Amino acid sequence: MTGHDHESRIGELLNRMTVEEKFGQLQQLAWAWDTGPGGGDTEAAEAAARKGLLGSVLNVVGAGASNALQRIAVEESRLGIPLVFGLDVIHGYHTTFPVPLAQAAAFDPAVTAKDAEVSAREARSNGVHWTFSPMMDVTREPRWGRIAESTGEDPYLTTAYAMAKVRGYQGDDLTAPDRIAACAKHFVAYGGAEGGRDYNTVDVSEQRLRNLYLPPFRAAVGAGAATVMAGFNTISGIPAHAHPHTLTDILKEEWGFDGVVVSDWTGVLELIAHGAAAHEAEAARRSLTAGVDMEMVSTTFADHGRDLLASGALTRERLDDAVARVLRLKLRLGLFESPYVAESAALTAPSAESRAAAREVAGRCVVLLKNDDGLLPLDTSGPRALAVVGPFADSGDLLGTWTLPGAPEAVPVLAGLRAALPDTDIRHAAGVSPEGLDTSGIAEAVAVAEAADAVVLVVGEPPALSGEAAARSELGLPGAQEQLVRAVAGTGTPCVVVLVGGRPLTIGTWADRVPAIVMAWHPGIEAGHAVADVLTGAVVPGGKLPVTFPRTVGQVPLYHNHERTGRPYDPAAPGTKYVSRYLDLDAGPEFVFGHGLSYTTFALDEPRLSRERIGVTELRAGATVEVAVPVRNTGGREGDEVVQLYLQDPAATIAQPVRRLCGFRRVRLAPGEERQVRFTLGADDIGYWTDDPAGEFIVEPGELHLHTGNSSRTRARRTLLIT
Repeated sequence: MTGHDHESRIGELLNRMTVEEKFGQLQQLAWAWDTGPGGGDTEAAEAAARKGLLGSVLNVVGAGASNALQRIAVEESRLGIPLVFGLDVIHGYHTTFPVPLAQAAAFDPAVTAKDAEVSAREARSNGVHWTFSPMMDVTREPRWGRIAESTGEDPYLTTAYAMAKVRGYQGDDLTAPDRIAACAKHFVAYGGAEGGRDYNTVDVSEQRLRNLYLPPFRAAVGAGAATVMAGFNTISGIPAHAHPHTLTDILKEEWGFDGVVVSDWTGVLELIAHGAAAHEAEAARRSLTAGVDMEMVSTTFADHGRDLLASGALTRERLDDAVARVLRLKLRLGLFESPYVAESAALTAPSAESRAAAREVAGRCVVLLKNDDGLLPLDTSGPRALAVVGPFADSGDLLGTWTLPGAPEAVPVLAGLRAALPDTDIRHAAGVSPEGLDTSGIAEAVAVAEAADAVVLVVGEPPALSGEAAARSELGLPGAQEQLVRAVAGTGTPCVVVLVGGRPLTIGTWADRVPAIVMAWHPGIEAGHAVADVLTGAVVPGGKLPVTFPRTVGQVPLYHNHERTGRPYDPAAPGTKYVSRYLDLDAGPEFVFGHGLSYTTFALDEPRLSRERIGVTELRAGATVEVAVPVRNTGGREGDEVVQLYLQDPAATIAQPVRRLCGFRRVRLAPGEERQVRFTLGADDIGYWTDDPAGEFIVEPGELHLHTGNSSRTRARRTLLIT
């Protein structure tokens, strides 16, 4: 069915629908986990579907359950309009991939596209049409638990991942049996939550909104994202669910978005708690008129819509627009023609192919933070004794936040190493629990470490400590884990620390005591095998940090693309007092954005420009500048390097960041191999948005400095003159 046919069908349905049925299409209700029709709190959904007063349901799990409820809507309601089923498929359905922050560490959008493709295939076969993903909230706040769902602190990196995941979920045809509708969330600036406390306020200027938070959403809309979800936060005093400037002026009018804007869970009702509405009817009015089209879980639209319409507080045009958007989504998904799924074809478990994909992706996400004296990869040349200790060494709790009920546990690191090193004497001791303070087991862990030739110490934070509503005021290892690290490191046995978690952790109190540190994140279902692949050298690590690791939580927020100050700290003059620094802490982070080591070495030569000057008028007309960076593998092993390009604007109308990422490319090189990595810069890369509420994007004349390197601590520079 063509787009024109869709609009004709939408017009026909709107003419036939009652006011109650229209508001019903704007309602999404929640389904109880693990229950079918007639069970628990599903009765309200069934009754509404039977009356044609329901547009969507979330949390229906299984082909049988979705088909049963769909039959009620299609075969028993007056107009037979199908339901659209939504679910939080964040980084896997049956096959759990690494958390999104880990995927960002691959600096390879293909990994997130692979996650989305596998997830869409598994989810659609089970009756799910719509995922509430990707989350593209740029965040500089490691205390915020939902940083695990993000792709980190950089808008350019997040934009690349947002486009890849949208396309991975949706493909070219949403009616296909292996595709689902994506949802760009949370619109907008949710990642700036004050103090890292979830659901908190965000006070943001127009230029920061447009330069930092909006670019990934604009790209997702350009990539065809079918839906957008409003954020829980306020934006400079106005809740995102009642923010017409972002939801309507920018998203729908400026960008031309014709899909569905859905609320977050009870986000409309929460306008009352925000102090932005006195009662439910006012919450419904503010949210609907601002641009929200569908209400998740709470029922203020359906309960008060008729009265709002009768009083003139809500126009029929706005109501019909919202309903049309919901119907358009269902038509694009092909639900009118194919409302049911084949239950016999439902995928009920990970396949060997999907597990292999998850393992490969997890290996690409690992970041080698430190590797003194080349301790890694582990020596696998002959039998030896290896101690595998720590609270997460033999744990399957490595899937990360936002995994679905019934998802298989992760392969433990201990099991992965035993499979990879069958001839090695591997001994295990937990030492401590993930969060407990009992240290009585440390003595056993020390004894195991002392009797070994090397130690793999697996520590970090459990998935329960990251994700939604999981803010932390401290970022160190929970419980007694730091005591375990110090004790094991004190044995003198060469020690590799494998960090697991969903956020940057402060490790400065013990990082210098161990020779090697690997950031494995929450690696997903194939965790143990993927970690073993990296530790043994079967996979050469090539990941980079998508977020800055602070030395202490007191440095937060700390990020690579910060604005300059009039009194910057100069490392060459450490005794200077009146500069921007802490008195009690060395300047800079523990590990910078873009950092990551390898088992081989690389050399990057100075960048070469296709032209050294270009006019503003040329850029606005579409002209570009090519930047070529020669990179060669100077070591003895094949490996991956991420070549990174940063732009610095030393003098602008609005002070620009010290540098901003404007290109990256992950390349694999054999020993001695050299390659030219090429980037193309145009007006979108060079210009920036001003603080004009109407939205003004400018490209200014002047010098631009282009920096290249393998982290945000770049080493080479060229100057481009804009005339």
